[in-house]
Amino acid sequence: MASGSDRNPIIIGGLPSQVPDFDPEETQEWLDSLDAAVDERGRERARYLMLRLIERAREKRVAVPEMRSTDYVNTIPTRAEPFFPGNEEIERKILNATRWNAAVMVSRAQRPGIGVGGHIATFASSASLYDVGFNHFFRGKDEGDGGDQVFFQGHASPGIYARAFLLDRLSEDNLDGFRQEKSKAPHGLSSYPHPRLMPDFWEFPTVSMGLGPIGAIYQARMNRYMHAREIADTSKSHVWAFLGDGEMDEPESLGQLTIAAREGLDNLTFVVNCNLQRLDGPVRGNGKVIQELESVFRGAGWNVIKLIWDRTWDPLLAQDRDGILVNRMNTTPDGQFQTYATESGAYIRDHFFGDDHRLRAMVEGMTDDQILHLGRGGHDHKKIYAAFKAAVEHKGQPTVILAKTVKGWTLGPNFEGRNATHQMKKLTVDDLKGFRDRLHLPISDKELESGAPPYYHPGRDSEEIQYMHDRRLGLGGYVPTRVVRSKPLALPDDKTYATVKKGSGQQSIATTMAFVRLLKDLMRDKELGRRFVLIAPDEYRTFGMDSFFPSAKIYNPLGQQYESVDRELLLAYKESPTGQMLHDGISEAGCTASLIAAGSAYATHGEPLIPVYVFYSMFGFQRTGDQFWQMADQLARGFVLGATAGRTTLTGEGLQHADGHSQLLASTNPGCVAYDPAFGFEIAHIVQDGLRRMYGPDSEDVFYYLTVYNEPIRHPAEPANVDAEGIIKGVYRFSEGTSGSIPAQIMASGVAVPWAVEAQKILAEEWNVKADVWSATSWNELRREAVACEEYNLLHPEEEQRVPYVTRKLAGAQGPFVAVSDWMRAVPDQIARWVPGTYQSLGADGFGFADTRGAARRFFHIDAQSIVVGVLTELAREGKVDRSVLKQAIDRYQLLDVSAADPGAAGGDA
Repeated sequence: MASGSDRNPIIIGGLPSQVPDFDPEETQEWLDSLDAAVDERGRERARYLMLRLIERAREKRVAVPEMRSTDYVNTIPTRAEPFFPGNEEIERKILNATRWNAAVMVSRAQRPGIGVGGHIATFASSASLYDVGFNHFFRGKDEGDGGDQVFFQGHASPGIYARAFLLDRLSEDNLDGFRQEKSKAPHGLSSYPHPRLMPDFWEFPTVSMGLGPIGAIYQARMNRYMHAREIADTSKSHVWAFLGDGEMDEPESLGQLTIAAREGLDNLTFVVNCNLQRLDGPVRGNGKVIQELESVFRGAGWNVIKLIWDRTWDPLLAQDRDGILVNRMNTTPDGQFQTYATESGAYIRDHFFGDDHRLRAMVEGMTDDQILHLGRGGHDHKKIYAAFKAAVEHKGQPTVILAKTVKGWTLGPNFEGRNATHQMKKLTVDDLKGFRDRLHLPISDKELESGAPPYYHPGRDSEEIQYMHDRRLGLGGYVPTRVVRSKPLALPDDKTYATVKKGSGQQSIATTMAFVRLLKDLMRDKELGRRFVLIAPDEYRTFGMDSFFPSAKIYNPLGQQYESVDRELLLAYKESPTGQMLHDGISEAGCTASLIAAGSAYATHGEPLIPVYVFYSMFGFQRTGDQFWQMADQLARGFVLGATAGRTTLTGEGLQHADGHSQLLASTNPGCVAYDPAFGFEIAHIVQDGLRRMYGPDSEDVFYYLTVYNEPIRHPAEPANVDAEGIIKGVYRFSEGTSGSIPAQIMASGVAVPWAVEAQKILAEEWNVKADVWSATSWNELRREAVACEEYNLLHPEEEQRVPYVTRKLAGAQGPFVAVSDWMRAVPDQIARWVPGTYQSLGADGFGFADTRGAARRFFHIDAQSIVVGVLTELAREGKVDRSVLKQAIDRYQLLDVSAADPGAAGGDA
């Protein structure tokens, strides 16, 4: 092995170290001093000296490598803790009442005949963290701004309800309505934070693990974006995300940490409740999750504050001259700490302190009970306050607080630290008595032994309740609270949509480009234009949106500190601190988080934004479907564009880019209004209606999903007698058959409408079939309206029965109905039961593949010739044509030969 003098490393801890040694003798003196410290005082003393040298080096601004992990002790030393401004005794009483009511609420919800359950252990571990936040940090909205944005950990919701009960924001009836939203209406409470279910209370849905962290990051970024663009003053807003250590295993939890550091989001604080337990066992039984997370966050550029030990450890750590106690803390795995949380003081004395005489000497004067109550930092109000204060005052970086707690804290020995704690939902009478005694609450044994345990309220005029109200008054109002202050937007008139309604003339363009042309016109509107937030996952050029680069520019808080390689070009890449476009890199999850934050700005900050998120349609609902549910839960609004849609339209890219099902996935989301338009004038009507529904006087909490394509086609001008209602409701007759004597109907959507028109022509010229072509702009909306009709009819049998729109619209249309799209058959099959006639669908079921468009469509039998055979097949089934023509048609069009198909148009990325 090479000696120290022979080594020539390139980088150590990110710093270059190949600088020549100009004074080897001095260097050797320093090395000899280190050797002597190790030999004479031991490795722990030498380590301490090295840490002090690093500390002094940073004070002198000497560049030294960053340590990824520090000792398993509090980051903020006792001597640096600030004055605690609260009344700790009153706050303890408040917290005890909150703890009791949270646990009793869940226990009562588990009573016989109800049994809806709930979770009590998570809040029990994090209660002190929330309490300090409520009493000293979380800003409300009463000052007229958005206040702070707090992402509460989903499983902690009982504690938030319990606190709201003490403040008279919720009643006993509300608490007894926990998880009984319909049967206890209007008093029911949702299981977890759900703005859609409790729109005046919750702001952010968080229980889907991992979405809270990523949502908080992009909310903090959206706050900065809105401030930079002078849409809202968010300078006072701080974003808090309360998370679990087990939750951090979700990829969304840690996947976007670097953007928060890169953009210096010091308006963001993560509070990770490290109770060392997942749902069924330890998070890192053989390891140390706090140390692991510290390394991850430090490596990502975050400020890390560890909050591990409470004040009872301070005297012991002050005695630790040799570092033996810190070493024991460093080397004890989490699984053992979990065991210590369930054992006696004597056990801890023997197993934690017992095998080293120096450790035993530290606790010789302590009783077993005192050792048992050596606590964790996440339960100590003063140390929590110090950590929170340091976090909000830190500049230039986001902060994470890693707070060590005990899961099920104060709930008693049957709950605390147990692997099954997460699933335990009910307290026995003995549990309740022990819990009451620990919290010092004036509740009698008789009250606990007779029926359901009572809630506890110290009285509206009590010192505790007045203290709570005073603290919230001083912090700007109650949290959580969702307030909608925004006013309807002045929407542009019909002239704005005129250009795209004229069609494309002799030019062939994709529907993606038709949308982009419309978007350009909308962004020219003085009122509306500045509110558009353009979002794409590194694909603006693919979607033809690079034309926005010079004018709208790409948001970057640091601006553009380099000369762009394409700076001489008309469509040069341009970044700006006030840019309008969000270029989130190759991250659909990040883009969707931006979409949600922008789409809910009308409520969060009282200023509506209109996000337009454009992405490869295959990577939308399929990859980030959980976030689209989050978007619906958060009542966010905006436009979502699944570009390069369809199973056969982007076939050169192959299977993983072939989307034939996102419309079906979109149909499962009640907050999503989905369309599959064929032409520019259809897009114009849909977008105009979307702006009206989402941003007009009677705004709705929905978002619009449009699937658009990259295949260039000629767009017809809007017909003079256009059926605008049909476009919006989901179907209209686009082309009436003009020749032939045998009637039939073809329904098509999106890129399939031109194939249907071609099939219409072939059927007339070669088979004497007079087919009408219907553009089904939204299979999903047709089904949704039909289901609503059936629901009404079910419950109102004596009223006039409603007829679905699709049934009324197609009434009188003769012949069989054949539906076709570039989607799997299940998409058009959604309306089959309400079509007044024989119905059959053609679709691209199965996996996609790389080939020409024509070959792919022939393979799936959805091209014009296949539509012809499909119509003839249904006519033969009805006896209107002879079955012999079917084989003739198949042979004539060579439907069994994929290579015989016209390859179709090539290219057309936009």
